[in-house]
Amino acid sequence: MTAVTRFVLAHKRVVLAFWLVVTIAAIAALQPAGNALSQQFSVPGREGYETNQQLAELYGSGGDVAPIVPVVKLPQGTTVDSPGVARQLDAAVAKVEAALPRSRSASYASTRDRAFVSDDGRTTFALVYIPQKGGVAPGQAEAREAQAALAGVTVGGSAVEITGLDALRAAAGENDGDGAGVLLGTLLAALGALLVLAFVFRSFMAVVPLLMALVAIPTTFLLIWPLASVTDVSVIVQFLVALIGLGIAIDYALLVVVRWREEHQQGVGNETAVRNAMRHAGSAVVFSGTTVAISLLALVALPVPFLRSIGIAGLLIALVSVAVAVTLLPVLLATIGPRLDWPRSRREARVSRGWSAWARLVVRHRWVAAVTSVAVLGSLVVAASTIQLGNPRADSLAQGGPARAGLEKLQDAGIGDGPLSPFDALVRSADAGAVAQSIARVDGVRSAAAPADWRAGGTSIVTVIPAADGNSAAGRATLDRIRATPLPGEVTIGGEAALSADFKDAVYGNFPLMIALISVLTFLLLARAFRSLILPLKAVLLNLLSVGAAWGLIVLVFQHGFGAEAIWGIEATRAINVEMPIVVFAFLFGISMDYQVFIISRMREAYDRTRSTEAAVVEGIGRTGRLVTSAALILGLAFVAFSATPGTEAKIFATALGGGILIDATIIRGILAPAAVSLLGRWNWWLPGWAARLLRVAPSGPPQDATGAPVPQPA
Repeated sequence: MTAVTRFVLAHKRVVLAFWLVVTIAAIAALQPAGNALSQQFSVPGREGYETNQQLAELYGSGGDVAPIVPVVKLPQGTTVDSPGVARQLDAAVAKVEAALPRSRSASYASTRDRAFVSDDGRTTFALVYIPQKGGVAPGQAEAREAQAALAGVTVGGSAVEITGLDALRAAAGENDGDGAGVLLGTLLAALGALLVLAFVFRSFMAVVPLLMALVAIPTTFLLIWPLASVTDVSVIVQFLVALIGLGIAIDYALLVVVRWREEHQQGVGNETAVRNAMRHAGSAVVFSGTTVAISLLALVALPVPFLRSIGIAGLLIALVSVAVAVTLLPVLLATIGPRLDWPRSRREARVSRGWSAWARLVVRHRWVAAVTSVAVLGSLVVAASTIQLGNPRADSLAQGGPARAGLEKLQDAGIGDGPLSPFDALVRSADAGAVAQSIARVDGVRSAAAPADWRAGGTSIVTVIPAADGNSAAGRATLDRIRATPLPGEVTIGGEAALSADFKDAVYGNFPLMIALISVLTFLLLARAFRSLILPLKAVLLNLLSVGAAWGLIVLVFQHGFGAEAIWGIEATRAINVEMPIVVFAFLFGISMDYQVFIISRMREAYDRTRSTEAAVVEGIGRTGRLVTSAALILGLAFVAFSATPGTEAKIFATALGGGILIDATIIRGILAPAAVSLLGRWNWWLPGWAARLLRVAPSGPPQDATGAPVPQPA
């Protein structure tokens, strides 16, 4: 780091010119980079995905997009067999088809199949499949168009309502995935960050970390653009790069600037202060960014393209943020830093009295602090063990409107949520009617139908309506039974719910092995950074505990509904999206490790100077408490802004990362970590000779007697 800093300070104009050109090019590339992002979410090689691809190719609609579901509940005394009802129903579905070109539909009117009718004959529904379009919010615009087409239309005197997963999301106000929501959320998060930075610095220096983010985020999109030209990069990365990039770019700059102020206020020359800050804080930034990148290997290694692309994008924003912090930032501090640092504050020159007092309190009551914090975190981890993976329950997606009314009519009639996420059986070289009869006998299947006009290229489609939501645990069990049942001819099962089930199998089959690999790599990196075997082991274990607590938080709030309805008006989802836990792990494990590196690095410095673990804990927390709290608050505000995005899934993701970061910065870094370091005493700093040789650092460890046995020492 000393050599890098010496180089950039010797070539200030070159560094400034380089980043100026890159930033201008990056801003110009934002729109084409966004246009190059993939709208598709695929799981290649899995039955559901391959079937859906064939459905889209042969029929031009359906597959991994959930159907739009028109629903009507007829008045008392009227059934679907009453005169004129079938004709009116057919006319209503025709209006939807006219509004949605290239759609494919089936209903009681077109098939005379009781699969589309409730047992009492009064409630009936249709399935309308639209072409695949992918994206963040596929099908929502079409759901609104279908609702507009049926405005004022009645069947048997009753209004026809449009429901379905996309109609429910549209009713909740979720946008169609354009960049406006990303821009608004980023601006709100930036405003919140500026307020926090103004409080921290109390000078014009508050704008410098935001400037670093302004450079890092577009530069990341500039790097993503060529990748998106040769491979699929999911459209969802625009949200993650903007918001997570804002958080970590500011965090890294915040760490360096605070250390620079501390050094500068000691009376040394400005460039010397920059070099000293980069030698300590700059090294911590490099290690922090590397741990974030390593944690995202969990996504890059998965056989799911859109998750791989999220991992690549997250890895790039972390590395770009590091590059900006260790090259551009020291140049700015060495040139205009002193002028921006006005009015001046002397706070960085001294240890925070409040945080030092807190650290002494934790050290004094280390056992109480450790046991209490472990109990709180342990309860969240226990809650996480009850997680059910699947799409949120349909009635948690919208609390009112025609889509919710249509869903309630299906539920009240005894049909249930099944029509919202049916399975599609693609039949080859067999009689579709026979296949439908065989599937209808499978436990958990409410009905199955083979519309006569759903035939193309020597194939036919059987639509399977499960008794339970196809994305629920019961629905997945039904899918497994269907796939295990011998059926006439060659039959494969697709549909949106089948793709979701295959996604779960593809992602979580090797998930424990991935966690182990990431943990080992992180341990080795931190062992070199901290010159210890115990500190990195503790760091990895606490980070895993932090991730488990974040999982438990979203399970309690959303799956079980404790607080979701009061805060957002969302009913208990009964399930957490299948991609959520692994994405949360990849990002939170790396981001929360930032705080660990910031704190332990200062503790290591203090211990090397004082040889006292207690003094190291007090000084480490005293020096970094305000910094870590501010950094966590900035990231928390970024995700609060993201949680304002309409849509249940967005709120789950924002709560997991925002809540997880705040839990980590308070309970873990503020209580458990200093208590654990205090309890372990001098063993924190143990690094035997063989490990030091492997890591290529100087050995250290607890004192030993003549026989080589450790000598008991006070903390």
